[in-house]
Amino acid sequence: MNLGIPQNLSFYTLLAPAADAAGRTSAYLSLKNAVKAWIVCYINQGNAATILLSPLQATVVAGTNSKAISAARIWHKLDQALTDFTLATEAATYTTDAATKEKFVIFELDLAKVLDHAGTTTSGVPFDCIAVSTGASNAANITSAFLVMQPKHQGATIPSPLVD
Repeated sequence: MNLGIPQNLSFYTLLAPAADAAGRTSAYLSLKNAVKAWIVCYINQGNAATILLSPLQATVVAGTNSKAISAARIWHKLDQALTDFTLATEAATYTTDAATKEKFVIFELDLAKVLDHAGTTTSGVPFDCIAVSTGASNAANITSAFLVMQPKHQGATIPSPLVD
């Protein structure tokens, strides 16, 4: 399969690069028109304090009924001097090591597996929105994240993930 940007894969900002002493949560984006998605976290770790990364799901882009995702495939490259990514154990969160390096952590989201499509709210609304949060760390640690989405329908114009 030939994947092209932006017709087959779209990119959306979750967390703009910023110092991350207290931790923060991104905006939520809708995945209702997605086949698959990846949360790509980029960290410039200037301090040896570890960083917890937690993808979250919600029923709407406002973050209603937010909760953790189910276990996802996680790929990481904890040192940019390395060529290859390493597959970590599937989990709902990932904590970086303490090494002061530039790092990538990628959550591969198989939407049928990681999101609660059945819905656990009283109205039975499915969970189809995603965000990422970082845990408290150190002001010298710069974190950022973006969402890569493979839409159900390809083309120059796709439904916006910014709305429900």
